[in-house]
Amino acid sequence: MRLLCFQARNFGWRSFKRSLDEVGGAPLASQDVAATLAECVVVFAHAEACDEAAAARKRAFQQTLKHIKWLCNKRALTNVVLHSFTHLGAESADPAFARDFLDELAERLQRTGYDVRCTPFGHLCEWTLDVYGESLAKVYKQI
Repeated sequence: MRLLCFQARNFGWRSFKRSLDEVGGAPLASQDVAATLAECVVVFAHAEACDEAAAARKRAFQQTLKHIKWLCNKRALTNVVLHSFTHLGAESADPAFARDFLDELAERLQRTGYDVRCTPFGHLCEWTLDVYGESLAKVYKQI
């Protein structure tokens, strides 16, 4: 798992084009989604093939969850945006695995009081990103 995270004043996204036709055999709908979220941690997540084994998945999930909460707590943020971003490494996990991982991560964060939004999975998006200046506002993590 590779994460590129930002503490952002604002993050806006708009679906631009569907890049996957299906995930796990299920067709993906075209989504015309536009949204913004203020005072948030934005997580660009790249699930890797090596994360797919059961033990590796459990470890990646726990450490990803811990990292996101840690970064949120540094600025007392409770808003999180999860975005599947397969450009942080060479060997991507199966799209169905990545989608399930992010869906479970969103559920877990929501159960502990975070407001979580997900960009449309399998879609290219346009972004506007207003990031804080401190070094900690821009963190890359390889799990």
